[in-house]
Amino acid sequence: MSVIIKSEREIELMREAGNILAIVHEELEKYIKPGISTLDIDKKADEIIRSYGCIPSFLNYNGFPASICVSINEQVVHGIPNKNTFLRDGDIVSLDAGVIYKGYQSDAARTWAVGEVSEEASKLIEVTKQSFYEGIKYAKSGNHLYDISAAIQDYVEASGFSVVRDLVGHGIGKDMHEEPQIPNFRQKRRGIRLEPGMTLAIEPMVNSGRYDVLWEDDDWTVVTEDGSLAAHYENTILITEDEAEVLSIRK
Repeated sequence: MSVIIKSEREIELMREAGNILAIVHEELEKYIKPGISTLDIDKKADEIIRSYGCIPSFLNYNGFPASICVSINEQVVHGIPNKNTFLRDGDIVSLDAGVIYKGYQSDAARTWAVGEVSEEASKLIEVTKQSFYEGIKYAKSGNHLYDISAAIQDYVEASGFSVVRDLVGHGIGKDMHEEPQIPNFRQKRRGIRLEPGMTLAIEPMVNSGRYDVLWEDDDWTVVTEDGSLAAHYENTILITEDEAEVLSIRK
């Protein structure tokens, strides 16, 4: 497995990409409300991304037809925006977006409540987000990749939820998906040793029910097999000599 170590120049470009992506998510959060279509969210995202001189990473990636993924309730990831699908009070919605800035990528996802949501839905959103932070406590030079994976699973399951097994995080840089693959669940081995300059997209996908998922007929949208709620939280991070630097949150 060849993991690309980024130069200082590359890291600076990825910092800027991440900062722009953080702004995109902040702006989209303000836009989320009952009655809005998922296609409207996609159009807004595309407009914001391009206003910062970036290209939407997802548009036409392996044929994906939109600029971001919008996944509602039991949809785990890769929901395709649609003019006939509207957010309703009580939904939860996951927005997964990526930007390309001067040839370098950042990838991040957030799950938001739409209006008033159930206690379970609210807890699911918070646990999914916190599991990312529990994982990156181990994202330090000298530690091993799958230490992150184990920490995410342990936290999620201790909270009463389950971690999706069929989808994983990934390295990122010039390409959206680089080595290594990063599971959100325990592995038999500890994985590669982490080194400064590695850039990774850590992305827990958490179900309120069982971890099993299915692909819908569009070959993109992933849903929980049991119809339970799902949440997604992701950031692009940089491995340093000390704690990981989260690139897709505004400084």
